[in-house]
Amino acid sequence: MTTIKLHNTRTRKKEEFAPLDPENVRMYVCGPTVYDRAHLGNARPVVVFDVLYRLLRHVYGPDHVTYVRNFTDVDDKINARAAESGRAIGEITAETTQWFLDDMAELGALEPDHMPRATQYIPQMVAMIEDLIAKGHAYEAEGHVLFAVDSWREGYGKLSGRTVDDMIAGSRVEVAPYKRNPMDFVLWKPSDEGQPGWESPWGRGRPGWHIECSAMAYELLGESFDIHGGGNDLMFPHHENEIAQSCCAHPEGQFARYWLHNEMLQVEGKKMSKSLGNFFTVRDLLETGMPGNKGVPGPVIRYVFLLTNYRKPMDWRQASAVLAKRRLDIWASEVAHQDHLRSELNSDVEAFIRSYVDQNIVDALCDDLNTSLAITHLISLAKSLEGSSRAKLSSDQVEQANKRLLAGCALLGINLFSYGDFEDGVMLHPTLSDEVIRERIVSLVWERQDAKKSKDFGRADEIRDALTKAGVVVVDTPQGPEWDVGPDFDPAKLEALK
Repeated sequence: MTTIKLHNTRTRKKEEFAPLDPENVRMYVCGPTVYDRAHLGNARPVVVFDVLYRLLRHVYGPDHVTYVRNFTDVDDKINARAAESGRAIGEITAETTQWFLDDMAELGALEPDHMPRATQYIPQMVAMIEDLIAKGHAYEAEGHVLFAVDSWREGYGKLSGRTVDDMIAGSRVEVAPYKRNPMDFVLWKPSDEGQPGWESPWGRGRPGWHIECSAMAYELLGESFDIHGGGNDLMFPHHENEIAQSCCAHPEGQFARYWLHNEMLQVEGKKMSKSLGNFFTVRDLLETGMPGNKGVPGPVIRYVFLLTNYRKPMDWRQASAVLAKRRLDIWASEVAHQDHLRSELNSDVEAFIRSYVDQNIVDALCDDLNTSLAITHLISLAKSLEGSSRAKLSSDQVEQANKRLLAGCALLGINLFSYGDFEDGVMLHPTLSDEVIRERIVSLVWERQDAKKSKDFGRADEIRDALTKAGVVVVDTPQGPEWDVGPDFDPAKLEALK
C-alpha cells in the first residue's frame, strides 16, 4: 500500500502515517464559528484538509475514511451579532452555516462525513465535564466549571512547546478571582437572561469553546483517532486544551495521534485586516475579486491555495489568480469537447482517479501534502499537450494524457469539466497571437530573472515596471516566473524598454 508521510506537530517530525484501523481512518478538523461570511483565511484549512481527505480516500478507499468537521453555533460572537441585528440566534447560525457550505462547495471541497453542530451535543459535553470533576481534573467556582491545569502538568503544553510556568509568566490578561491557576480554562459558564443556555448540575449555562470539540470528537470518532487538523492559530490554547480535557476524561485513549496545522494567510504581502482595507470574504472574491470587478472562479482560488505548501504562510495576490485562471482556462479548453471522458469522470470520480492518475502526483501528495510539487507535475503533463510536443503524440497518446490531466486535477479537487469560460466551445479569454511580441515578453521575463540572480536589482525593477505598464502580469512561483497579458495590454509600451 502507498505510504503517506505527514508532519506531526506533536512530535515536530515528518512521520509515516499508520492509522489505528485501515478499515476506518478517522480525521477531525475544527470548523467555523457561524455568525458571518467566511473570510479567505477561513477557507485555507478547508482546502488543505479536503486535499488530505481526498488522498486518504484514494489510498484507503472512500468507504474507509471518516471525516468530521464541526460548526460552533454557540459563542459570544454569535450572541453579539444577534443583539446588534435583532435577529434570532438560530436564524443567524442557520443562514451563515449554509453560506459557508455554499462557498466551500464553490472551492471544490467535499462535504465531510459528519458536520456536527455544537448545540446538538450539549448532553455529551455536560457528561464529559461531570467526568472531569469526578476524576479531580475540574472544579466548580461561582457558577463556572474550570479545568484544573495543575492536575495535568505533565502533559499540558507539549503540543505547543510551552510549559505551564512559562505560560503563567507570559500571561498579561486579567485573571478571574475564582481561578485556582491563571491558566485554568472554562468548561462551562453561566448564562444571563437573554443568552442561550441549558440546564446543568451547575445551573443554567453554556459550554466553553474547547469542550465542544472534545465531546463531539469522542462521540463520533472515539477516545483515540488518527488525525486532528486546523489552523496554526488554534494550536494554543484551543488544541492544547482539547488534548488536556480528552486525555484526562479518557486516560485509556490517545485522543488524536497526528496533529496537522496549516499556516496563516496574507494578502499582497500584508496581514489581512479591515484596518488595512485588504479584508475580504470568500464570497467577495467569487463575485468581484478579479480585474474589472469580475468574479474569481472557485477552482482558481483553490489552485492558488495549492501553489503554497500548507505549512508555509500563503500570500494571496490578484496577479496569481489572473495567471491561475489563464492556466485553468487552457486546461479546460483541452478537454472541453471530450464528452466520453466527461461521462466517465462524472460517473465515478474515485474510480477515474484510480485508473488514470499519474503516480508522481500521488507521491507528491503522500509526501506531507506537497501540493506545489503535484501542481508542477500537472504543468509538465499539460505541456506535453501543447505545440510541437503534441504533434509528436498519436491520438491515443493524447487521450491518455487528457485522462491523466483530468485525474490529477480531480485528485486535487479541480473538475475541469465544471470549470471554464466558454461560449459555443470558444474560450472567452484574450490570447496573445503575435509570436514576435510573445517572444519579446518571454525574453524580458527571463532577462529579469537573470538580473535578479546576478543581483542587478535595478535592471530587474526596470523590466518589471515596464512589463506592468504594458499590461503584462508576472508572478514568481516555485515553478519559475509565469506571465500573462491583461485586458489593458499595450505592446507599444514594451518598445520603450531597451
